[in-house]
Amino acid sequence: MGLGAVVAAEKLHAISDLIRLPRQQGTLLLLWPTMWSLFIASGGRPGLNLLLIFTAGTFLMRSAGCAINDIADRNFDPFVERTRTRPLASGRLKVKEAALVFAALSLAAFALVLQLDRLTILLSFAGLALAGAYPFVKRVSHFPQVVLGMAFGWGAVMAWSAARGEVGAAALFIFLANIFWSTAYDTIYALMDRDDDLRVGVKSTAIFFGESVHKALFALYILFALALGAAGALSGLGAVFFSGLAVSLALFLFAAAMVKEPSREAAFRASGKRAYRRKLILAFIFLDLNL
Repeated sequence: MGLGAVVAAEKLHAISDLIRLPRQQGTLLLLWPTMWSLFIASGGRPGLNLLLIFTAGTFLMRSAGCAINDIADRNFDPFVERTRTRPLASGRLKVKEAALVFAALSLAAFALVLQLDRLTILLSFAGLALAGAYPFVKRVSHFPQVVLGMAFGWGAVMAWSAARGEVGAAALFIFLANIFWSTAYDTIYALMDRDDDLRVGVKSTAIFFGESVHKALFALYILFALALGAAGALSGLGAVFFSGLAVSLALFLFAAAMVKEPSREAAFRASGKRAYRRKLILAFIFLDLNL
């Protein structure tokens, strides 16, 4: 293998790390609320074209979000234990290269959106703005997790629009539910970086809530269940859905209890398999609409 091929292979590996290609749990965290909305809006039977567009679009936008996040955090990541080996922090990629990756992924995602109706296309611009704003919020506010929830939940609004040609109240409740849920799970995630964030001056809800973080998580998860329950009620979902929501809430509250004594180790345990708890909710939505 020649030197050029070696360099190209190293760049491709760095790009893979930039977009977290080997670790797709983040894509699932973005995908599930989009699928909740798409399945409810479609009566449990969304068209194959919408399933493919939103699944591929979720992957592309999550990957683009990782790229812009690392560009924004390139001066902080070398000083945080969990992020010091990321491609920009370690020098394996240049900022210009990461920016090109972000632009290419965003354009590919927009090409998919262009297959949808005019309202959904317009909504996509707000989604891109939220994804781009999130990495910078942590410099000025303790609530970047809220903005992350808005960015991750916007797919639900777009999915509803694509299926129904409008943005219904149920879609807004799903969006609100995702804000509560994403704020909760990313607060747990941020606990792993809390000491490093305090040292470098990055803000988060994990720092803001302090020793009361588990109480805040309990409140956020309950608000999540109430908002998603309202979406289900407005959409005529029944006992199967609400039973699944109750089971999911119990699992979420169990995770919150695990960080009563907040530590990096407790946060790592509590964050395990969080994407799959959302998958459980989708399964109950599907069953409720198709039984």
